[in-house]
Parts: sequence; structure tokens; C-alpha cells
Amino acid sequence: MESNLVWSFYLYVFIILVLCVAFYFTKKIGPTGKSNSSKDRIYESGIVNFYGGINSSINVKYYLVAIVFVIFDIEAVFMYPWAVSLRELGLYALVEMFVFMAILLVGLYYIYKKKILRWE
Repeated sequence: MESNLVWSFYLYVFIILVLCVAFYFTKKIGPTGKSNSSKDRIYESGIVNFYGGINSSINVKYYLVAIVFVIFDIEAVFMYPWAVSLRELGLYALVEMFVFMAILLVGLYYIYKKKILRWE
């Protein structure tokens, strides 16, 4: 038990040393130059900011659609292992997946009612 803790400590020290060396070499080898106007420009998702300076904001619908995509993408990740092992899991897993899908459909209905997916 103690030897595992000692090896873990050595591993943590080694990782910290590797990170410090990597940061040092990045600082030494990396480009150092003066900033220019093209480097200092704001770039957000390829959307050119026509409305103003740095403090102007991007439409929040872009972020909402991204979050909705991630939520329903994770749903697909959860459904794949369930579908592969459905025969071994039995009826209980089938009912649980229907409950899971019902919760997601309620969320989709809420998103539809809030008109998040409607573009203007």
C-alpha cells in the first residue's frame, strides 16, 4: 500500500516537472513579436462584428443552439450502448429508455415553445 503511494507521489512530481519544462520551452521557443492590428482583432466563430467595438455582443441564439445540439448529441451517446445491450437488460431498461426519451421530448417541446430554434 505504501509503495503505491510513494510511486504515485513520484508520478505527480514527474508530471509537474514535465509541465514546468514544457512551459519554459514554450516561452523560450515560441514567437515573440509586437502585436499588430490583425492579431488584436476580435474573432468569434467567423462572424464579422459590424455593430461596434469590443463591447458589442453576439446574438445569444448562437450559444443556445450550440447548447441544445450538445444536449441532444449526448442523448445519442447514451442511446447507443443501451441499444447494443437491450436484449440482456430486458424490459426494465426498455421502460427506463422510454422515460428518458419522454424527458427529452418535454425538453424539446419547451425549446419549441420558447422559439429558440426559430431564426429571424
